[in-house]
Amino acid sequence: MALSNRLTLTLATAALLSACTTVAAPHGVSAETWAIHQRLMTLDTHLDTPAFFDTVRGYDIMERHDVERDGSQVDYPRMVEGGLDGGFWVIYMGQGPLTPEGYRNVRDAALLRAVAIHKMVAANPDEFEIALNAADAARINATGKKIVYLSIENSYELGEDLSLLDTFYKLGVRMAGPVHNGSNQLADSTNPGPNPPVNWGGLSPMGKDYVRRANELGIILDGSHASDAAIEQMIDLSATPIILSHHGADHLNEHPRNAPDALLKKLAMRGGVIHMNALGSFIKPLPQTKERTDAMTALRTKWGNPNTLESARYEQYLDELGALNKQFPENRATFEDYMQQVLYTIKLVGVDHVGFGADWDGGGGLDGFRDITALPKITERLLKEGYTEADLAKMWGGNVVRLLKAAEDYKAGLGK
Repeated sequence: MALSNRLTLTLATAALLSACTTVAAPHGVSAETWAIHQRLMTLDTHLDTPAFFDTVRGYDIMERHDVERDGSQVDYPRMVEGGLDGGFWVIYMGQGPLTPEGYRNVRDAALLRAVAIHKMVAANPDEFEIALNAADAARINATGKKIVYLSIENSYELGEDLSLLDTFYKLGVRMAGPVHNGSNQLADSTNPGPNPPVNWGGLSPMGKDYVRRANELGIILDGSHASDAAIEQMIDLSATPIILSHHGADHLNEHPRNAPDALLKKLAMRGGVIHMNALGSFIKPLPQTKERTDAMTALRTKWGNPNTLESARYEQYLDELGALNKQFPENRATFEDYMQQVLYTIKLVGVDHVGFGADWDGGGGLDGFRDITALPKITERLLKEGYTEADLAKMWGGNVVRLLKAAEDYKAGLGK
């Protein structure tokens, strides 16, 4: 083929691919809504996807996965499709024994998880970039890349050495919460678990030092998973506003992972923000049939932790899980259930104090809101409720960036 013909074919192919990759409005939202959603800088404050990065199979963030097949909810193609510009990618470690060996083991795993996030970004430099300060969000967003802040869920991994928080800061962590399921050396949990001490009455003495050190480093403090008493103490002790990165409101469904109105009002009065969780059982009671419960127990007993399964066995597990879900469907909350809690919370504390942290890849997801491709539905619903694009800009990203800027400014004022 002549050079001119090859060049013509190449240009024509490029034009066709460009046309094909234009993202249409997803989930039936209007073209007007989609245009507004794309103008917004959309950040989710709790993305658990890094838990997949260091499994035996790994996880290709550039491949489009299927939530109905493997349950995953975040990857680059779906970020584009759903208009998610980035957020806080979580270093999560489950609670273990409060022993030197337990601390050491989880510390090493957490450091590897942080490295895995950096490796994902380094492997895809045209699509992702690490963000280290408040100004980075808008700068990275303007380039068309996806924004990667790092956060810690459960600071159990620090053991009894708070200097490790400095280490994680150097690795890029800009948000951190003291506890997850199971009270630990720093704080009481909403789900205390078996680990002694079962009750600090909120924060432990070390937990109070943790708050001060996070302030000194310029890290946003995250109260999600902490007990209400611990959250209130964090609000009182922190020199800067705190966040509930993936939380709910008690008013419509009283649950330990939801906060009562008085606590949310205090959070807002001190400048803090609640980012709304989309984990179904926090939104409404969801009893499952005995048949489903028994079948799920048997499946877990047979296969163990799916993250330990290599590719072929993992696909077999997914086949069996899919058949189980078809035979015994899960009782799920709906997108409308979620929006009722979102709308209630906005009316309670205002648009300056609400955001979105759906707990993607960590248990979030509802009927009609199964993965991040459904995010424009929130924008559409809030526009219909009368909220403005400026209101949405705050809730989708502006509020958490404001908290990060406050944390940075406090650190700068200390001269550290």
